[in-house]
Amino acid sequence: MRTPPLNTLRLFDAAARHLNFRRAAQELNLTQGAVAQQVRRLEQELGVQLFHRQARGLSLTEAGRRYSGPVRRALAIVEDATRQLQPDKARITLSVPPSLASKWLVPRLKFFMQTHPTIEVQTVASEKLADFRSDSVDLAIRQGHPPFGNGLEATLLAPLDLCAVCSPEHAAGLAPIKQLSDFLGLDLIHDGHGHWDSVLAKAGLNTPGRQLRFSHSALAIDAAASGQGIALVPRLLVAADLQQGRLTEIWSQQQTNGEGYYIVRPATQAQTPTQTPEIHEMIDWLLTEAAGPESLNSSRPDYTSC
Repeated sequence: MRTPPLNTLRLFDAAARHLNFRRAAQELNLTQGAVAQQVRRLEQELGVQLFHRQARGLSLTEAGRRYSGPVRRALAIVEDATRQLQPDKARITLSVPPSLASKWLVPRLKFFMQTHPTIEVQTVASEKLADFRSDSVDLAIRQGHPPFGNGLEATLLAPLDLCAVCSPEHAAGLAPIKQLSDFLGLDLIHDGHGHWDSVLAKAGLNTPGRQLRFSHSALAIDAAASGQGIALVPRLLVAADLQQGRLTEIWSQQQTNGEGYYIVRPATQAQTPTQTPEIHEMIDWLLTEAAGPESLNSSRPDYTSC
């Protein structure tokens, strides 16, 4: 008697576990009829009945019970051996500000996973700079300017290119913005970074009294997209919304004080690239994504001198 094919044994195991041809078929992406036919063929080849077929369902015969245990163990051995042939996945824990994570990183992560199948990424959304040792974080992205702390190395991911955005409908009702003072009296939307307050104060202008304020840039962006006013946020966060027409840019200003998004990591890690190749692959990918035309490059004028 020859040993049944592996696929036939998998089919028998599924039927024995579920005691239901329909559920076994769903697990294996087959039709119920195909499962029933294959089981009957297996019984014919073995010369024994494996299942009692009754109106209320299936039950294993004595021969079926004796056969199912060893078959299940054998399949487990094959699956375990197959897993051991596959290389272990390296895990990278990346700490990212919540708004950058939701508006920029998460939509792109699937492309990294497709091109780096042996690297697993765990994303931690946090505004505070991670303690790389106690938090078990490998990389962090932070908004600000160096230095970020002793023993840390910072690599510029993207300069802080601020742009004022609102919904197309809201923009249609606005007069052309020619200078910063034109924003006074308009509905401004603030995030936790205080970009409106800072930009207006540097121009000697006072922030209007009652304004919408949110803790995170992503919330300010969503409020702007829903027509509630004008948000001043990093272009990196709204590139997709601008491209898709969900938002309209009406003003921009690039920071000249070195502020931006930075990739932060322990300096000792940067000095030993051969020991952490997957981290360097992640950094290279982040830099490539941030430099993409859909992220930063823009043909719109810069109103820094306004």
